[in-house]
Amino acid sequence: MSRYLMIDFGSTFTKLTAVDTEKEDIIATASHFTTVDTDITIGYNNALKVLAEKLGEENPKFDRIIGCSSAAGGLKMAAIGLVLELTVEAARRVCLGAGAKVELSFSHHLTNADVDKIIEKKIDIILLSGGTDGGNDECVLFNQKMLCERGIKIPIIFAGNKNCTDEIKAMAEKYGMNEYYCENVMPRLNVLNIDNARDRIRKIFLENIIVAKGIKKIEGEIDRLILPTPESVLRAATLLADGYMHESGLGEIVLVDIGGATTDMYSICSASAKRSDVVIKGLEEPYAKRTVEGDLGMRYSALGVLSSLTEEEIRMIDEDEGVDLKKELLYRHEHVDTVPNTPEQVKIDRIMGRICVDKAISRHAGRMEEMYTPMGMLYNQFGKDLSKVNFVIGTGGVLVHNENPEKILSAVEYSINKGLELRPRSPRYMLDKDYILAAMGLLAEIDPLLALKIMKKHIVKI
Repeated sequence: MSRYLMIDFGSTFTKLTAVDTEKEDIIATASHFTTVDTDITIGYNNALKVLAEKLGEENPKFDRIIGCSSAAGGLKMAAIGLVLELTVEAARRVCLGAGAKVELSFSHHLTNADVDKIIEKKIDIILLSGGTDGGNDECVLFNQKMLCERGIKIPIIFAGNKNCTDEIKAMAEKYGMNEYYCENVMPRLNVLNIDNARDRIRKIFLENIIVAKGIKKIEGEIDRLILPTPESVLRAATLLADGYMHESGLGEIVLVDIGGATTDMYSICSASAKRSDVVIKGLEEPYAKRTVEGDLGMRYSALGVLSSLTEEEIRMIDEDEGVDLKKELLYRHEHVDTVPNTPEQVKIDRIMGRICVDKAISRHAGRMEEMYTPMGMLYNQFGKDLSKVNFVIGTGGVLVHNENPEKILSAVEYSINKGLELRPRSPRYMLDKDYILAAMGLLAEIDPLLALKIMKKHIVKI
């Protein structure tokens, strides 16, 4: 018998999940406010006391203790490339797949104002890309020189045109840059190469970033911190979709995580065309994809939710629901600690949750463009076709604490007024009611079969 403890050091809460391998189940969970601004071990030890009480043990012992973190703002990155729709987008996808939040994106030549933004935002890692292998080299060399001359000392990952590598290295050595080198994120036109750069981001996160954020203080308390939290969730979602060994998965899924500041959308499904009359266009899509909408959230980003709506949409919601949406969203932005405790407040949160889901899936899902040909109507597909996903899984407070989470999640579905968006058509809905996905992504590093069994037990159909 073994017992494992998984820890998620979140921006707000430090969450603990204890697992018993003999019972093949979670035996206790606990949480406490994260204390990264003072000493992260304080919040951890307070959560551990709660866990000990639940287990009925004064000093619980575990065979392995591992953690993930999004504390202190998570992993903040800047993506730099040549063409916005190509190398910049490729760089963004690498960052997001590694569990980062892409705070800034730049295309073509950097300006001094762009570099000022990188400094002001306190970016953790820069991903510098540009040009296919053997393609454009002038722009990426210009941008490297700009970063060098401005004395940027944060880690920079070069993942652009490999023909520039020697010159990039020479500049880095001359200016004493903290630079790393990876395979090109887009070696050929529209071809995405994620793995090498993503692994480098993860390594820098573990070696450098957790030190800078004060999280390294926890090293004496746990075995190791291994992942940014969003990457742990992505790994759990992939395992749940694919299955492991003899244990089947759920098949293609979409996962929605609605938070106070962001709405994260994950899709685990094939990016190939689902119809014979469709031609795939644009940048290659990853099988496991994550997007983060930093303007869509239940509290900190409530004004972003408002900005995502047209005046006509606001008017229709006010009339249909009998609310003053602008007033309510402004209040939540100014009172981020608001906890709904009346039916009216619960309704407002439900409306906000549906808006977050609707806008986030529009940005995440692919779309069709009609094309008239002598052979009849054909379609160009840009992005992923999510129309045949089996399940949509929800997590986040607004879903877990709502009596009808399906009403919020169903905003992902295809509708006639958004007919060219490749949204799910007839999915079934599930809920991560115990917030276990990040923990199960960690457990999958030790025992993927057990992690899968626990997810299938605790992530329930609604």
